[in-house]
Amino acid sequence: QERLVESGGGFVQPGGSLRLSCARSGSVFSVKRMGWYRQAQGKERALVSTITPRGDTISADSVKGRVTISIDNAKTTVTLQLNHLNPEDLDVYYCFLEIREYKFSTGYVELWGQGTPVAAPS
Repeated sequence: QERLVESGGGFVQPGGSLRLSCARSGSVFSVKRMGWYRQAQGKERALVSTITPRGDTISADSVKGRVTISIDNAKTTVTLQLNHLNPEDLDVYYCFLEIREYKFSTGYVELWGQGTPVAAPS
């Protein structure tokens, strides 16, 4: 069974940088996308940035120019770097994985990490 382990986050200063990693474990037929979403309290979960194994990326307009997303050669770990943080970036970040489980699966399965909060120091 696929499992996602998130790391990074915690307390960050506005104006600073954030680095998040997500590692998947398990065996799947293929990975379609991997990346990060975020959710503010009382709001829907929203895209931050995702990447395909080939390296194609999609990012939210609010982070373009500030975000870098990468995937390792083994296609098991995705890393997000977000610079020049503003207060709107302080949310709970969720790792996202979209996979085809088996060769003859008819669709894709979406998996989520448990979420890692990013907040300013009090």
